[in-house]
Amino acid sequence: MAERQQALAEAILKDKDVDSLSSFIGVDGTNATLNSGRFLINLKPHDKRNKSASQIIRRLNKEVAQIPGVTLYMQPVQDLTIDTSVSSTQYQFMLEDANIDELNEWAPKLVDKLRTLSQMEDVSSNLQQLGLSYYIVIDRDTAGRLGITLATVDNALYDAFGQRIVSTIFTQSNQYRVILNTAATMQSLQSIYLPSANGGQVPLSAIATIREQTAPLQINHLGQFPSAQISFNLASGASLGSAVDAIEKAEQEIEMPASVMTSFQGASLAFRSSLGNELLLIIAAIVTVYIVLGVLYESYIHPITILSTLPSAGVGALLALILAGDDLGIIGIIGIILLIGIVKKNAIMMIDFALDAERNQGKAPREAIHQAAKLRFRPILMTTMAALLGALPLMLGTGVGSELRHPLGISIVGGLIVSQVLTLFTTPVIYLGFDSLARRFGFSASKHDTAEAVE
Repeated sequence: MAERQQALAEAILKDKDVDSLSSFIGVDGTNATLNSGRFLINLKPHDKRNKSASQIIRRLNKEVAQIPGVTLYMQPVQDLTIDTSVSSTQYQFMLEDANIDELNEWAPKLVDKLRTLSQMEDVSSNLQQLGLSYYIVIDRDTAGRLGITLATVDNALYDAFGQRIVSTIFTQSNQYRVILNTAATMQSLQSIYLPSANGGQVPLSAIATIREQTAPLQINHLGQFPSAQISFNLASGASLGSAVDAIEKAEQEIEMPASVMTSFQGASLAFRSSLGNELLLIIAAIVTVYIVLGVLYESYIHPITILSTLPSAGVGALLALILAGDDLGIIGIIGIILLIGIVKKNAIMMIDFALDAERNQGKAPREAIHQAAKLRFRPILMTTMAALLGALPLMLGTGVGSELRHPLGISIVGGLIVSQVLTLFTTPVIYLGFDSLARRFGFSASKHDTAEAVE
């Protein structure tokens, strides 16, 4: 393992965008088994390379694919993370089952299925049930006749393969502990001798049967049940939402039994939880705006006219994210919620002016909204450009952390552009449509109009 990890390190350091790396091998708080190791790869500063961490990972995978006997899994590391466990790749998916044999059967089947999907790559599992082991069956009757106890067998095996100190070498300034260690092979096991009751030496093979078989290197648990962790990276151009849907579909296709419980962990779990809250957040923001506008205009109709500008902004934000190749994540949703507050000011400027012209100047609705659209065009354009230009640094900025801000700027800029083009034409039409409906059904759009009608 050390030789193969050194070969990987040499190949990684040849990459032009890699600055340095640290290598760890052996069992520690992160590596649970001896056949695994870790790299901490330090990339060059962002301004000295033109590739993102994910792009460099894909390039390194191609460079190290030719090294035999070892597989390298990589993931970009973030300073802030919500993952509670360490995995080979970025996103985690857990399988649980009270029956470990059933878990060992279905986890590899699901891994094989996921590796065929185009939405993800570098699919791995921490289920390692094919480790080699020697199983020693002691013939107790034969051992008893020779006066050999189980404690004697245990001590002999521990002397050969454990970490027992057999001696200490003392020097003038230091002392060195000597640990006896024998390679665990079938030949070395058969060559172990045990002291008998009469003082003779009896080979282990005379009182025991030794066979080679497979055994798990580790057994993981999530809660009270044995578990297997499946981790994956997203393929180029794929979103986490499509990967989650593909995993759920794969479970159904292989007809996984209900006794195998599945759950997402870490970032993928947070993503699934956020899916259920995004729609509620947007609805809550719209309802809040409607209540505030209803109190302001003392009307049930005019707030709907103002909120009619929001669909065009949402469509613009989504189109901009699609054209830029970004996912609709939490940051994009924040941008859409910000658009709710920014875009509605176009309609507010026109509706407020039109209502004032109707009430104080006695103008007809069509003439009032037409005059409002002409006179308020300049301030509408000025405020839109101020908000749009303020979001451009978020969309075009570079440097460390710019990837997080890009979806916010893209959604704001795209929503403002589309809403600015459309709402100047759609808002007057909707205003006149609601006014016509109000007159047809015999109620007015505002309390003020009702008071004037009573007079």
